[in-house]
Amino acid sequence: MAADSARPKRRDRRARRALAQAKAGIGKIPGPSPNPATNLLILDVAMRGASFLAARAVERAVLKSRYDADKAADIVKGRSLLQSVVATGAGRIASRSVPGLLIVAGGLLAKAAFDRSLGPRRARRAGEKQLAQQAAEADE
Repeated sequence: MAADSARPKRRDRRARRALAQAKAGIGKIPGPSPNPATNLLILDVAMRGASFLAARAVERAVLKSRYDADKAADIVKGRSLLQSVVATGAGRIASRSVPGLLIVAGGLLAKAAFDRSLGPRRARRAGEKQLAQQAAEADE
């Protein structure tokens, strides 16, 4: 029994030692700039760019299930600045606090309930019309 309790301690010690060595190795890797604030800015821009590209790819993939690839790409490209700002703002509010999440989720549920109250055909026509306008704006 005593030998069994020594093994986890040894494993923990080895894990801590490996973690310390990894941290020391990472600390030696130079960033693009000697200024750490600049390195953080570069990382932030890169992460936001990658996130933006991933979000666009997911939007396109979801739209491709209903539309052809060209129209899906046009719909994503045709998104207005106001739509992007509202979506970004709602995401920020939802991710910063639980009350913000509840407010945004409540608003989205209210919108879904409103769309359902219109009836399936009328709601679908309104959505199709909006997406067609968005796709047309991509060409302009």
